[in-house]
Amino acid sequence: MRTTLLVLVGVLLFSSTGVFASGLAIPEQGAAAMGMSAAMTARSEDLSAIFYNPAGIAKMHSQFDIFGNRTNWIADISYNAAGLVINAGIWGNFGISFISTDYGNVMGTRVAETEKGFEETGQLDGGSFAAGVSYARELTDKFAVGGQIKYTAQNLGENLLEVGGEPIENKVSGFAYDLGTIFYPGFKSFRLGMVIRNFSPQFKYEETPFQLPLTFYLGFAMDILDFFGEHPEYSFVMDIDAIHPRDYTERLHVGGEFWYKNMLAVRGGYKFNYDEEDFTVGVGMHVGGIKLDYAYGNFGVFNAVNRVSFGISF
Repeated sequence: MRTTLLVLVGVLLFSSTGVFASGLAIPEQGAAAMGMSAAMTARSEDLSAIFYNPAGIAKMHSQFDIFGNRTNWIADISYNAAGLVINAGIWGNFGISFISTDYGNVMGTRVAETEKGFEETGQLDGGSFAAGVSYARELTDKFAVGGQIKYTAQNLGENLLEVGGEPIENKVSGFAYDLGTIFYPGFKSFRLGMVIRNFSPQFKYEETPFQLPLTFYLGFAMDILDFFGEHPEYSFVMDIDAIHPRDYTERLHVGGEFWYKNMLAVRGGYKFNYDEEDFTVGVGMHVGGIKLDYAYGNFGVFNAVNRVSFGISF
């Protein structure tokens, strides 16, 4: 059981800021993406791009792609994510996504004149979710654009103090928007991606306003084996993402992914300018239209973060 202090710590981590400048932040989804430190801004080969740059689903040519992900986060917090992309031919690609949060078993407390100096107030009844609708299309063979509309909500339980005989429920919800592009300038497989994530109006808990973690991304990706001639059985794509978040200083994600015969993948990456997170590693296996991926992320003084993803294309 945890105390209210740990509830506060969890919320601070969840909002990615110590002063509540932003909130309702959700960590990256998708084991394939996280194996490369989430350097996904210029990627378009994986359905999990729907959670990073919606333009990334424009080049998915299968009729249907289904995705599921489980993330065991720190402090017994867990996330479940799912997505579906439908290829509508000349009309572009349409996607839907969903992420839910389970804060685990958290016991609240308050200061009291007891031997321990506090008393328990009961389990926290809280959670959050986000549901999105996406659209992406290749305007030319070199340029893709995409957008996503998300409805997000969070519940942090009831206050102990009542107003007018009724408890105050700490709930908030609203819409947020993502907009992204991917550009292929024509130099081998090099591409450039840009995205704005979590553009939204101001949210408010009672009298405390906050904003979602608006973030700007600029990413580059390329198969570096292109410099060594044809390589039909192998690929080694390097990714670099420069990130400008609302609630933190600039960050850098660097990742790489090696594929053998488009069946087995080995991934690695590093996150720069984070307080605790740094390196990530992962593996993947794709057989026919079935995809299974795993990623491990180091989280400093906290427990490591494990992700497992499953996908089907047909």
